[in-house]
Amino acid sequence: MDDYQKLRELLDKHLAGAPPSPKIDQILRILFTPREARVAVGMIFAPRPVEDIAARSGVPVEEVKERCESMANKGIVFAREKNGVMGYSLLPTIPGLFEFPFMRGGGEPMHLALAKLWEEYHREGLGNSFAGSATPITRVIPVETAIDTRVEVLPFEVISKMLDKNETFALAECACRVSVDACKGPRDVCLIFDATGRFLIDRGFAREITRQEALDVVRRAEEAGLVHTTNNSQDRLGLICNCCPCCCTILRGRTELGNPHAFATSAYVARISADDCTGCGICADERCPMGAIEIRNGAAVLTPETCIGCGLCVSGCLVGAIELARRDQPPAIFDTAQEMGLKMAEEKGKLEAFIRVLQR
Repeated sequence: MDDYQKLRELLDKHLAGAPPSPKIDQILRILFTPREARVAVGMIFAPRPVEDIAARSGVPVEEVKERCESMANKGIVFAREKNGVMGYSLLPTIPGLFEFPFMRGGGEPMHLALAKLWEEYHREGLGNSFAGSATPITRVIPVETAIDTRVEVLPFEVISKMLDKNETFALAECACRVSVDACKGPRDVCLIFDATGRFLIDRGFAREITRQEALDVVRRAEEAGLVHTTNNSQDRLGLICNCCPCCCTILRGRTELGNPHAFATSAYVARISADDCTGCGICADERCPMGAIEIRNGAAVLTPETCIGCGLCVSGCLVGAIELARRDQPPAIFDTAQEMGLKMAEEKGKLEAFIRVLQR
């Protein structure tokens, strides 16, 4: 077994997965040089100093340090300094290996080759591997202005309240729209926070912005008809993806792969007042990303089972004929990302294997 096969098997032990395919083999050979792959198989999914990586990979410490820095600068491993010591770790396929190399923008031959391979791999197996458990890894956050503040709204349902918990705000290009390039949606709307955000800023994949600028990005994404998605936990935001249904991995899990667990809906569902609706069609033709609304007999009609509760139809309605109502049974949201990860690992049958990787 060569180092690329070993690396693929390591990545597959993560929740995101890396199912076997000639596509992922080609992707890894584009991203990692042979010497980098040799070092990478000595890593785990938590930052470790170069001495630990050298011991596991059998590569001299000085070479490990050089290779780790090279990989971190390419966005294919994570790097973090803690207590004066630099640590390096593997990145999962999603979010990580797919997204980060595209965050500076595409256009190079390498990017074009990767875009084709990732697209084929997504359809072939990665899309369902990423969302292959009953517990979704991501959730929809509704447009804030679409929520009726006269009723109880939980803090984790409101982006502006959740942003109060974050310290570092990074803005990058949307890797999905850069690579797939199927629409004209804005690209500079990918928000990443705290440790991962700091890594992307330091390595030149993102630029640092303020909390207010992050809110401005969210509003700009709403105006463009993009869906806010984030990690499916209440503790703090790890990222905010502003998604379209034609390019983005998360939404395409439903729109193209038909996976009901691709993401969790928000706690809300749209409700349309037929008496107030003018039948203009904006909600159906321009705002709903899931095709949950159609015009019948001069009025908008919703299919509730298809609605994801993003609120874009509400903010786009010119006559105020649509509102968001709380679902009778809102999706459960985990208290912490760690709790969510453990549940997903159990559902995917990966818990023991993942723990063994961390204990190497």
